[in-house]
Amino acid sequence: MVGGAEESVSVGITGERITSVTAYDAPPAGDHVIDLADDEVLLPGLVDTHVHVNEPGRTEWEGFATATRAAAAGGVTTLLDMPLNCIPPTTTVAALNEKRAVAEDQVLVDVGFWGGAVPDNLADLAPLHEAGVFGFKCFLVDSGVAEFPHLAPDAFAAAMTQTGRIGALMIVHAEDGAQIDESKLDGAHYAGFLASRPRTSEDSAIALVVEQTVASGGRAHIVHLSSSDAVPALHAARAAGVDVSVETCPHYLTFDAEHIADGATELKCCPPIREAANREALWAALAAGDIDLVVSDHSPSTVLLKTQGGGDFGQAWGGIASVQLGLPAVWTGARARGHTLADVVRWMAAAPADRVGLSHKGRIEVGADADLVRFAPEEEFVVDAAQLHHRNKISAYAGRKLAGVVRETWLRGGSIDQTPRGRLLRRGER
Repeated sequence: MVGGAEESVSVGITGERITSVTAYDAPPAGDHVIDLADDEVLLPGLVDTHVHVNEPGRTEWEGFATATRAAAAGGVTTLLDMPLNCIPPTTTVAALNEKRAVAEDQVLVDVGFWGGAVPDNLADLAPLHEAGVFGFKCFLVDSGVAEFPHLAPDAFAAAMTQTGRIGALMIVHAEDGAQIDESKLDGAHYAGFLASRPRTSEDSAIALVVEQTVASGGRAHIVHLSSSDAVPALHAARAAGVDVSVETCPHYLTFDAEHIADGATELKCCPPIREAANREALWAALAAGDIDLVVSDHSPSTVLLKTQGGGDFGQAWGGIASVQLGLPAVWTGARARGHTLADVVRWMAAAPADRVGLSHKGRIEVGADADLVRFAPEEEFVVDAAQLHHRNKISAYAGRKLAGVVRETWLRGGSIDQTPRGRLLRRGER
């Protein structure tokens, strides 16, 4: 997959980087030659900018060893770790250094870090930015963990002013708590959970993000867009020159509310999976370029937390663990709608890399890191949660047939095995 299209080429690698891309029948001289099978294509390694690793502090939920092993198995060669669900959260330089120390000898893929923006750390944002975080994550609604409180509108405005001043990207969980109505929760009934978090909650919060991006002259990114109703407002803002981007996730493109069984809390996430018509509108927005990228929002927990309450959507932890399955899930949906692998690579490799300033990742071109994936797009498999590499063996995709198998993943020119050789990335460094 080269230059946005599927091409027959030979890729030359010297050390850790791609040094040539030539015609297939004119390969460069090399000490070691790898030929793909007839049913395989070569993809750039995916860049997943939305992964909750949870270590230190909640390593029983996930950890760097298991998360990066799952990432590699799913063709992800670079991930950015979210600043919450770990303890301490990544809201100070000291906490960032603690996380880096824990991760350093465990990672199988390259890993960077987001900082967090919370009510009491405005003075910490510039030092974290200087320390190399890729930007800042904030919530406009309760995050679900007490140590990472959300920003009220005035605090969000102050944080946007600061990130605008230092040139940092603010990534936002955009739901408006005033429009979330937990009285509509109805135990194991998914319809009650969906009603409790309406589209208007996202739409209202996204309007606030756009407003403050304009006011601050800063840069913003909407994480895990679920409401297709927000797309026209985002389109208008971007057409007017507002620097706001948006992602969605494999689960919003795969599942629909009409087919979520009562008690199926493995499919609980916030914002929620909505109706099939909404899913198709998200696909249309991707095709139109109104949604920029697709990332996993890998948000694992223990099986006990995910199933607590015996299927009660009000009690179960909200999050879907999918870093290993994002590529086949999106490819399965994409090919059914007439999209190509080049589209999937753009959404899941090049676009996320570009938004966070990793221009040497997520592409097959001279000078890029030799992060590559041997992928069999037509091979199908049924998801067996027990065979997944993330720590807790529960999956929203269990039993689902998907197309596309990752047969091998290379990081900076070397095939990934069980030996940790990933690097810890800093913003602005090669």
